[in-house]
Amino acid sequence: MNIASWLHASALVQPDAPALLDGTDLRANYLQFGESASAIADWLTNDYTVGPGDRIAVFMKNSTQYLEVLYAAWWRGAIAVPINSKLHPKEAAWIIENAEAKILFSDNGQLGQEVSLWPGCREIAVDSPSFASIEASRHGLVAPALVDSDALAWLFYTSGTTGRPKGVMLSHENLVTMSISYTLDVDEVSPEDAVLYAAPISHGAGLYNFVHVRRGAKHIVPRSRGFDPKEILDLGERIGRISFFAAPTMVKRLVDEARTSGRAGDGIKSIVYGGGPMYTADIELALNVMGPKFIQIYGQGEVPMTITSLRREVIADTTAPRWRERLASVGTPQACVEVRVVDDALNDLPPDTPGEIIVRSRAVMQGYWRNEEATSETLVDGWLKTGDIGHLDHDGFLTLTDRSKDVIISGGTNIYPREVEEVLIRHPAVSEVAVIGQPNPEWGEDIVAFIVPAPGVPCDVDVLEAWCRREIASFKKPKRYEFRNELPKNNNGKILKTELRHALSQTDAR
Repeated sequence: MNIASWLHASALVQPDAPALLDGTDLRANYLQFGESASAIADWLTNDYTVGPGDRIAVFMKNSTQYLEVLYAAWWRGAIAVPINSKLHPKEAAWIIENAEAKILFSDNGQLGQEVSLWPGCREIAVDSPSFASIEASRHGLVAPALVDSDALAWLFYTSGTTGRPKGVMLSHENLVTMSISYTLDVDEVSPEDAVLYAAPISHGAGLYNFVHVRRGAKHIVPRSRGFDPKEILDLGERIGRISFFAAPTMVKRLVDEARTSGRAGDGIKSIVYGGGPMYTADIELALNVMGPKFIQIYGQGEVPMTITSLRREVIADTTAPRWRERLASVGTPQACVEVRVVDDALNDLPPDTPGEIIVRSRAVMQGYWRNEEATSETLVDGWLKTGDIGHLDHDGFLTLTDRSKDVIISGGTNIYPREVEEVLIRHPAVSEVAVIGQPNPEWGEDIVAFIVPAPGVPCDVDVLEAWCRREIASFKKPKRYEFRNELPKNNNGKILKTELRHALSQTDAR
């Protein structure tokens, strides 16, 4: 089935329901949303011969037009290639060429003036009068093209931390499975709800559009076109029943704003967080300030947003046995996913034993775009090797330890950075922390902690050393502390440990 049929159905059944909002301003109801997507699709076919299987790249900041062009691509059976808007133009151009995108939608049509685009690509500016006239033409609602469920819909390029990014091939069936899992295991959605795009539509936040389209809910793009804590709190109070996806660092900023302004997040229904570690001290504070609004998910681009979930009621039930232990986990497998923890030979490990997490599901990608070697290394006997290290407990709760590449081996012992980070973040002098390994010819690796001090609280090596001596085994203590005003993050707010490793190597080379 074509995922665009969900918009077609909502446009027929709930034509007058509000669909696309810029802040609090209504731009389109569901009939207008569907008609705009259909009109843009016709234009792409008639003027640019776009057809099934063609790739349509989108290099834009968040906007309501972003959703329209995505659905226009799917309306014709084409493949959407959303690209992180904060990438360097050369990086975006590489993705466009690798995907052999036929069309590029950009905000102002100027990417091709900054870098050379591959000859087969035509760039279209969404802020141009010609696009606006097509968008507004709305000459009727034609049903989307029929496609097979295994046809590609979304070509998602990974962050490329170990080289060039890889194109994750997600089918219409993958997206449908993910969306069904959301309603079963993450959050219920009603037509009265609103989804807010505070994180990039090109990534996890955008993937949650489907279930909200199917239910005829509102889609809100903040005026800032990004994440502004005060703006989000204001929108919650003015619109109500808002849900959104956020990285843990974004949640922390929102909670800080709510606490300092004396607000509780009224009108915010659900905050789904993931994409990095949420430390237990941070989520406990979030609960105290804003109440039971929080749900954690664990997923990857290769199995989008759909491996485990830690439901709101589990997070909020402070009286439950082992509550803090479960709060530190990423929850239990979602309904459409099988999860195992295995050794190097893919043998299952006993409960509470760390190993690689592997998953099997109809949500799992088809493979990497034109990269058979990477596909065969990652998809083995029907299972996706996530590259993440974790352990399952006796009740089926999964706790992430680290990415396999992030595990520090010192003196032959595995040390998991998150365990050290959890200790350091509890100290009132620490605002943010990231722990990495530094090569040591004798011991293998040393532990290095990057620290962002909390404002107004004394923070130095002696203070942190004394804290760690009290809290963790001596072999887990950092051998070195690096203090920073901020830590490097990607567009989703995830700390980039690759950049920290590079900075450390550059410093030591001087």
